[in-house]
Amino acid sequence: MLKILYFAGLQEQIGLAEQCLELPPAIDTLGQLRDYLVSRYPGHACLATAPNLKVARNQELARFADPFEDGDEIAFFPPVTGG
Repeated sequence: MLKILYFAGLQEQIGLAEQCLELPPAIDTLGQLRDYLVSRYPGHACLATAPNLKVARNQELARFADPFEDGDEIAFFPPVTGG
């Protein structure tokens, strides 16, 4: 099972802060996960259209081509700036 977190404007657009999911075995990269969420849940369309969308795996910045494992925590978030 994956724990998926949504931050900032994504959280507002999707209407969830987090969700836990069991995924089909054919989904094994973060990009495939994003595409699955967009195709399965209409409210997740913002994951496909958000400019410069970022993803983290287990609290470390990752790339959409990176794999994930069952039990990971995945976070999607827009770019952020510090100050």
